[in-house]
Amino acid sequence: MRMLRFAALPVVFALAACQPAVKPDKPAAAALAYPASRTVDQVDTYHGVQVADPYRWLEDIDSADTKAWIEAQNKVTFDYLGQIPGRERIAARLTEIWNFARWGAPFREGKQWFWFKNNGLQNQSVLYVADRPDSDGRVLLDPNTLSADGTVALKSVEFSADGRWMAYGLSSGGSDWEEWHVLDVASGKPTDDVVKWVKFAGVAWSRDGKGFWYGRYAEPAGENALKAKNEFQKLYWHKLGTPQSADVLVHEQRDQPDWMFSPQVTEDGRYLVVSVARSTEDKNLVLYRDLRNPKSKLRELVGEWRNDYGFLGNVGTKFYFRSDDGASNYRVIAIDVARPDRKHWKTIVPESEHLLQSAKLVGGQVVVSTLENAHTAMRRYTLDGKPKGEVALPGLGSASTITGHASDKVGFYLYTSYTEPTSIYQYDFDTDKSTLLHAPTLAFDGSQYETVQVFYRSKDGTRVPMFITRKKGLALDGANPTILYGYGGFNVPMTPQFSASVAGWLDLGGVYAVANLRGGSEYGNAWHEGGMKLNKQNVFDDFIAAAEYLIAEKYTTPQRLAIRGGSNGGLLVGAVELQRPDLFAAAVPAVGVLDMLRFREFTIGKAWESDFGSVLDAAEFKAIHAYSPLHNVKRGVNYPATLITTGDHDDRVFPAHSFKFAAAMQAANPTGKPQLIRIDVRAGHGQGKPTTKQIAETADVYAFILKAFGLAQ
Repeated sequence: MRMLRFAALPVVFALAACQPAVKPDKPAAAALAYPASRTVDQVDTYHGVQVADPYRWLEDIDSADTKAWIEAQNKVTFDYLGQIPGRERIAARLTEIWNFARWGAPFREGKQWFWFKNNGLQNQSVLYVADRPDSDGRVLLDPNTLSADGTVALKSVEFSADGRWMAYGLSSGGSDWEEWHVLDVASGKPTDDVVKWVKFAGVAWSRDGKGFWYGRYAEPAGENALKAKNEFQKLYWHKLGTPQSADVLVHEQRDQPDWMFSPQVTEDGRYLVVSVARSTEDKNLVLYRDLRNPKSKLRELVGEWRNDYGFLGNVGTKFYFRSDDGASNYRVIAIDVARPDRKHWKTIVPESEHLLQSAKLVGGQVVVSTLENAHTAMRRYTLDGKPKGEVALPGLGSASTITGHASDKVGFYLYTSYTEPTSIYQYDFDTDKSTLLHAPTLAFDGSQYETVQVFYRSKDGTRVPMFITRKKGLALDGANPTILYGYGGFNVPMTPQFSASVAGWLDLGGVYAVANLRGGSEYGNAWHEGGMKLNKQNVFDDFIAAAEYLIAEKYTTPQRLAIRGGSNGGLLVGAVELQRPDLFAAAVPAVGVLDMLRFREFTIGKAWESDFGSVLDAAEFKAIHAYSPLHNVKRGVNYPATLITTGDHDDRVFPAHSFKFAAAMQAANPTGKPQLIRIDVRAGHGQGKPTTKQIAETADVYAFILKAFGLAQ
């Protein structure tokens, strides 16, 4: 499944007009008057501990009371933001920087080439098709024509092997729910094929292009689809030209409500390979079916929840996988389905001291990307594991693994860093040479800036890396406005990537720091496990220590330090601002998991227990309750100025997390620093968010931070 992505940090922002010499603005004349948030007598008992939940009513997102509360909160927030001096100037500068053409890597299906491109300020990127990857191409699908406000997003596409048909998934208003359609590539016209209620699953075409396999849930009944639990996903076969009601059920697991099925078809068309997940943990099962026999059933290849097996492709009966089986930093293995016993498994690329982040079977060889202190290195191997050398990359940044088919002579990869926008390179496997295909031009001179990597000690002595991006020659005088970003979970690494908003921050004198916290995958499974479940407090300690390092090394002071993070990073920001309110002037938790006792009750939340732990376990409940942001707000504490952001269509992290946290923070100190919530309408968790909405939200965040720093003018 090809996702529509460009290199960008999950949620980043920049600071405009923030030179240290700027005269501080005047403090607000009067405290904010927050909307009333009524309370209810709701008390839950966990392992003998009674926990009040006075804002439970905000979980009913369809009620008239909740809708009125949202409207009232937004009025207070937007009135406050609209009165901050310089907000419009910030938006104008962001628009200028954002307005540059950017491409996705070209890919070939049949004899045609496809790629995504955004001219600069288009709400959604456009899909092009051509006979050559270096031509202008013609528009195949422009998602910007699907809705007036750009909130219908093209989430993913999958082509038939001959390039004749394209299946494409659309989402509306930022929801994770996708509705799949089929396009005739030659005519550019859609067929009548429509597949609904797809989520967390891709599409896999049969080699002959007669149809595809996909995973879906039952249509939610009697409950808002943005809130309903996602359970009992099933695998179906859709025959082209038939209604969804005629689709054939291929596989289900009636006793396993959490199992999810992701299908792939091998390039030779011989096998259907299905990866089975049950949560966000990096463990899966592998099923396969020999498609030469129409009556064959899915067979089990990997049947134990022990490790991660990412299917790369096959050569005959030999299946290649990227796996942490017997290798904490991952390796590439081959399993022959004709002799599937573990004793016959073979190592193709052995584990090294660095995380093997990704791998691809392309160009008749295996290409792997490793993380070496959080930047990319790329190496090639023969199909039987003999080294073929390292791919020379442009610098110490982030590169995608080379894309292409197993038989291709050339492939493509993306390269980016904090100061360099994403460029596209063509790689020739015969000559081992990279050629620049596209390099964006924008209103930002990255040569004036530098990224340094530092290492600091966390509370328990662990050595943690951090990237700091700054203007060359920056004076370390403690006066620099600084933003500290973090994530710290779900095995996700924070690697150098360009962002227009970060460019805006750098362009105007700000310092941007990204801490590589435990919980990510920067150093393999051990680094991830060091920040999950009972070890989650390590993530918060790592983030706090990063802030202390920036202050001690005189990059900034608490009065000019803001923290930012989204989703799991929103949890990070919420927890840390409560634990160390003295360290920060501003905190911006975006789409955060903030009610840690009830995340399992909504949408796909139960799948996160693999990282967070479960309230059903006494020890894990105790650990979760100790840091859950909603449950650790204390009255009378002078918390940093806080801007909570969420979207009313967020069905990844249910927006009631943010609603309840905002109500609690406002009640705790109604006359203190601003505690505001910005609720975007027809917006979700972030993916597919229109450019106009991104710029508007970023400008509001900058203005809020400037105000908190005393630098708004």
